[in-house]
Amino acid sequence: MKHIIMAVTNDLVTDQRVHRSCSALTQAGLRVTLVGRRLPDSPAMAPRDYSTCRMSLLFRRSALFYAEYNMRLFLRLLFSRADAFYANDTDTLLAAAWAARIRRKKLFFDAHELFPDVPELVDKPRVQAVWRWVERHCLPQVDAAFTVCQSVADEYRKRYQIDMAVVRNLPEPVEVSQPSPVTLQPNTILYQGAVNLGRGVRELIDAMQYLPQCHLAIAGDGDIRQSLQHYAAQLPWSSRISFLGRIAPAQLHALTPQAAVGVCLLENLGLNYQYSLPNRIADFAAASVPIVATDFIEIRRVVDQFRIGTLVPPCPQSKSGSGYTQYIKDLARTIDTTIAQWSAISPQQRQALFSPARTELAWTNEKKILVNKINNTLLR
Repeated sequence: MKHIIMAVTNDLVTDQRVHRSCSALTQAGLRVTLVGRRLPDSPAMAPRDYSTCRMSLLFRRSALFYAEYNMRLFLRLLFSRADAFYANDTDTLLAAAWAARIRRKKLFFDAHELFPDVPELVDKPRVQAVWRWVERHCLPQVDAAFTVCQSVADEYRKRYQIDMAVVRNLPEPVEVSQPSPVTLQPNTILYQGAVNLGRGVRELIDAMQYLPQCHLAIAGDGDIRQSLQHYAAQLPWSSRISFLGRIAPAQLHALTPQAAVGVCLLENLGLNYQYSLPNRIADFAAASVPIVATDFIEIRRVVDQFRIGTLVPPCPQSKSGSGYTQYIKDLARTIDTTIAQWSAISPQQRQALFSPARTELAWTNEKKILVNKINNTLLR
């Protein structure tokens, strides 16, 4: 049985793309070990059908974290029995590439995003240069590469002349097996995902001023959650805003269908956001929840094709002034209209309207691409 060691820098608990990839490869008859990290507040891991290992590190962020993680990962890969190494994103690629080169193993790479172009690095050209050096140095060695959408694949081809198979970040068809951690109020606007810079969470909080009949639920954690929670607590409408924290995928499946509308808002913080297709788009579609989302190319393809929501302009980077106020008012109006339109449709009609999206936007279709590419590469 071929053994693949897969690496990622998070704590494994809520990374659904990596979990789905590991499970698909395991079901295809491969042995998979997933390596990540353990944080002081990381919850316990539920049993999975593949092996996991979480490394406890001295550093939690900045260059020291990435240096320590890659050194620890490199040493682990150097002395582990495996047939291939699989790097998820550029921040695990250096260790995997060096170990694969020394041990003459197959190397796989999955770009979940344009890593050097993430918003956190837009104003850090020296850090961007380091990650681009990693990609220039390592990507020519990759035996098979994957990414989340065609736009990112095209950009990597332009930069490095590398062909990537597109494996979209889509959910598996699931039956709700666990109760929802909370019961949402009627007319709840749901945000789910990382609470990070440029994700439109601040805009949603401010838009609640103009949506007195609505509640806002924020399911997720991230770099700016605490600051946003403090900001929201000072507002007169704070009682209608709930920060739910990180929610396990099985519980999220029970929570999402309760929402009146799901939101996916982004700022124009570079190519990484312009090309993104956040997995929550498909999660909302799977739950038959209408979407209000930013008009970026990959999001537009899905929303326009299946007619499952409304598009809005990118979030403004400045959070003050008349332009920002007008954006917030327009956003609130769009959310209110979307809720009203879909509330007028019966549950049976809604299920029928979302049926094509649920069928197409499913991991069942994507995992075949992943498994076939991996198997063919391992046989070479």
